[in-house]
This record gives sequence, C-alpha cells and structure tokens, in this order.
Amino acid sequence: MTRKRLSREDSREQTTQRLLEAAQKLIARKGLDAASVENIAAAAGYSRGAFYSNFKSKDDLFIELLRRDHEKGTRDLNALRASDLPMDQIQARARDIYAHMFRDNESFMTWTEARMMAARDTRFRAKLDTLMNEKRAQIAAFIQYFYDRVGIKPEMPPEKMAMGFMSLAEGVRLFMLSSPSEMTASTAEALLSLFVESIMNGARQSSQRPTG
Repeated sequence: MTRKRLSREDSREQTTQRLLEAAQKLIARKGLDAASVENIAAAAGYSRGAFYSNFKSKDDLFIELLRRDHEKGTRDLNALRASDLPMDQIQARARDIYAHMFRDNESFMTWTEARMMAARDTRFRAKLDTLMNEKRAQIAAFIQYFYDRVGIKPEMPPEKMAMGFMSLAEGVRLFMLSSPSEMTASTAEALLSLFVESIMNGARQSSQRPTG
C-alpha cells in the first residue's frame, strides 16, 4: 500500500513534535542548560538547521513545550465543565484529574525547570507568568463552575483557591520526586484528593444549610 505523502504543514508539525518530545526527555534528565540545541536535534533525528527552521531559540522551544503541555492538561477539565453530569460524577472526575496531576515525571520536571529559570531570568518570567495565569484562570473557572452548580458563592475568590491548589500540587510532587521513600505516589494522590474533596464537600454542605 502506498503511504500518503505528508503535506508541508503536516511534515513541519511532525518535525516540531519530535523536537519537543526529544527536548522534554533531555531537559528532564539533564536540565535546560545542559540540553543543547545540537543534543535536542540529534535526539530527534534532525540537524541543527532543522531545529532553527522550527524554533528561533532554545527558549522559544521551551515555551512551546510548556504551552502544549498546558493545553493537554486543560482538556479534561474543559470537557467536564461542558458536560451535564450529576454533581457526584463531576466531583469524582475532578478528584481523579487533580489526584493524578503531574504524575508524568518528565512533564513535572519541565515545569520545575521553568520555575527555576523564571526565578533567575525576568524576561523568561514574564513569558512563564502568561502561561501560569492561564492555568490558574482555568482552574479558577472550574471552581466557579462547581460553586455555581451548587448555587452558592465561594467563601474565597476562586483565583486564590486555584493558586493554593497549584502550590500544593507542585509541592507534593516535588517532595515525591526528591524523597520517594517518604512521599509515595499513592500518598501524593491521596493528599491531592483530600484537598479537592474538602473544597467540594464544603461547597455542597454550605448549599444545604438552611437560610434565614
């Protein structure tokens, strides 16, 4: 059977995706500074020229890697908000989504590398802030959606609740990677599940209290 020839756009996207996948593995293993353009291109099976045909710089690739990872992580919650599922099912699915947040070591190491880089580089920090603001807004939107469904006003702005959860999720995951004998994957998931359940159960209990 004759294989269908890729269009120029499809071929470019395939090259971009391979470069990003190679970069994520190298960054997770060696760190951003040690993952050179040449290393990334070679690991993906391309030349240095192919790298610069797709990205202006290594920082440009890094931001695109983070952006795509962020988009992948928002799909489940967006689908959940668009559904008409009963509240019990929404709560269970949201708990599962957040309990497994950052389960992928390579993904988490990429974001940790970005945090460290942002602490040292103000120009990069501005780019990362844009992504983090989008991530926080997406989580806050789901929190607001949940409170709207139960018919009460959040006791704290959803943006602050989202920031608290993001901080907890990153802290738990970092603890697990750096001290795996103390923080196991099952313990980490249980902690994140507990946090999500406490927010949602609190909202539902408040909605059932008599008024007046």
